[in-house]
Amino acid sequence: MSTTMPGSPRGPDSPVARMPALPMTAVVVGVLLGLATVGVLSAYRPSGMDGVTTALLAFGASLVLILVGAAGLGRGIAPGASQEADRLGNEPSQMTGHLDPGLSRWLWLVKWVLVIPHYIILAVLWIAFLVVTVAAGFAILFTGRYPRSLFQFSVGVLRWNWRVSFYAYGVLGTDRYPPFTLARSDYPAELDVAYPVKLSHWKVLFKSWLFVLPQLLIVTALTGSLGSSSAASFSLLSLLVCIAAVILLFTGVYRLGIFDLLMGINRWTIRTITYAALMSDKYPPFRLDQGPLDPPPIAAASLQTA
Repeated sequence: MSTTMPGSPRGPDSPVARMPALPMTAVVVGVLLGLATVGVLSAYRPSGMDGVTTALLAFGASLVLILVGAAGLGRGIAPGASQEADRLGNEPSQMTGHLDPGLSRWLWLVKWVLVIPHYIILAVLWIAFLVVTVAAGFAILFTGRYPRSLFQFSVGVLRWNWRVSFYAYGVLGTDRYPPFTLARSDYPAELDVAYPVKLSHWKVLFKSWLFVLPQLLIVTALTGSLGSSSAASFSLLSLLVCIAAVILLFTGVYRLGIFDLLMGINRWTIRTITYAALMSDKYPPFRLDQGPLDPPPIAAASLQTA
């Protein structure tokens, strides 16, 4: 993928330049074909075996394209550490965000326009993310392992979403335009999830709808939705972002207390999504880990016992 935007990495060795075009094309075509098939089925409801068979074949082809493309994109991302995190006390997902010292007073007013290209791509990637999660669920059920290339793709989608959220209305923490890539970069906001060496065969049947329900209720109350890339709906997240933006507009200062709290809300959201998406068996903690960095294991343990 060769598209660049202001503030994104450039050059032949940048993550943007290394994005493989063919797998990305397969994902996009697969998603569009799947949506078109569902639309045709909903609008025309084909009668007869020929029409139904054709629709099913088209939908199956779309799923294959999405999975093949996602695996190809995942293979292009360097894997992170294996998940010894549970034993060492770390959280499987590690999320960072560093506040820019010289934020523009007014740029946040037009960021909703600037991030439209990202929102369009993320809409496609999130559909692929759901397909990959379902496919990974079957793999985990029978093998106890999340296919590594699909895992790296899923991490990449979360990483891309977090960068856009940090730039736009999830935090407004930087004016540097997010790169168009699933891979790691030198962006002020980064995210990684440790690869699980082994996952429970039976928990996969309950994590996404039963075990995670208390977490989903809290995250929905905090953010207004399960995604942290937008503050469009009324919530604590949207209120805090609005307050930070107004203060920034009139004073040129971003209050660190608000920033730390926003980081905690987004961190709780990412941990919940990671668990619900079958990427870890470690249950997310019921706490706000505020600030730019995840707390070290000893600090996290002391917070839980306090």
